[in-house]
Amino acid sequence: MIDEAPGTTMLRQEVHAKYGGRRQGGISPSAQTANVFAITAPTGARYGYIYDGPGDDGYFHYTGEGQVGDQQMIQGNRAIRDHEAEGRDLHLFEAHGTELLNLGRFRYHDHYSGDAPEVGSDDQRKVIVFRLEEIEGEVPSVRRRVDRLGEPGVKELPVEQQLTERIVIEGGRAPREAERREQKLVERLVAHLESQDHDICRLQIRPDGEPAPLFCDVYDKTTGTLYEAKGSVARSAIRMAIGQLADYQRMITPRPARAVLLPEAPRPDLAALLHDQGISITVPDGTGFSATMPPVSAAA
Repeated sequence: MIDEAPGTTMLRQEVHAKYGGRRQGGISPSAQTANVFAITAPTGARYGYIYDGPGDDGYFHYTGEGQVGDQQMIQGNRAIRDHEAEGRDLHLFEAHGTELLNLGRFRYHDHYSGDAPEVGSDDQRKVIVFRLEEIEGEVPSVRRRVDRLGEPGVKELPVEQQLTERIVIEGGRAPREAERREQKLVERLVAHLESQDHDICRLQIRPDGEPAPLFCDVYDKTTGTLYEAKGSVARSAIRMAIGQLADYQRMITPRPARAVLLPEAPRPDLAALLHDQGISITVPDGTGFSATMPPVSAAA
């Protein structure tokens, strides 16, 4: 237990001077008192901690510690999971600079896995997200970011809405050059299709049980074609497009045709790889776009 009531603000150094615990990091088990302190921050979404906050399910979701590599159930993460078995109280604070707002006392309910970027890298890794049950507290009512994106399932979005999985997970990071090239390709394709009176949208796809949604680049409702854009014809980009289209397609009914939108025709072996997967290739030409279709046996 701690003496301060929920809603009280303290300096972090005061919390640790009085109750012990690590003075840095998000999870701070104390060796001096029977407490574990978990510290969240409104700025966490900028660094991929999009899962944190009060959830629509009635629990407070809190991302574990570990900034590089897949998070493991060790150290502070284990301290949250096992706090009741070890006879410790779990207290949640919200950081505002050096000040901590006491959100109250919680207990571990369960946990699940999500994706987040490594610090200082574009690489994605697994993070542990705890669901914490409030015992007594004053939790802000602001919905967490992923809950504001909607329920599991498939939802149409306007093509102007440029959300991507990377934007959702990594917050306000500037787009990479490859992403800028992809967006220009998408804008040109959309203009071309709409000039032919095609009904175009994007799809937000949230698989059941997944904490964050997926976003396709273009869905042509008129032809039932799902497009994935890549700003490069390198093998790694082609492989990624195949995987993304396979991931999206399984969630869409009726099952869509698949196409990769590329800045130029790929090498013959990569074209054969796409066609072997039943995926057509769309590239800009002098007047618009041209498509190379897979053999009927591959597309079936």
